[in-house]
Amino acid sequence: MSKPPVIEFRMGLIKATVWENQTKQGCRYTTTLTRLFKNGDSWVESTRFGRDDLPLIEKVAAKAHDWIFAKNQGG
Repeated sequence: MSKPPVIEFRMGLIKATVWENQTKQGCRYTTTLTRLFKNGDSWVESTRFGRDDLPLIEKVAAKAHDWIFAKNQGG
């Protein structure tokens, strides 16, 4: 069973998900960027983005970066 993400940042249909990984060197974080869309009655995620998604990707990526940076600084 996989661990849940430690935090998610979302703006509209764009989401940055932060994952925590324990390594020999300590805690490391990775981030996935996805776009949500509805396929019939189900919500699904895609890693393909359109031109108009890019400004929101920049914003959620910056939020994820700030959060990870603060965690690595002990705050």
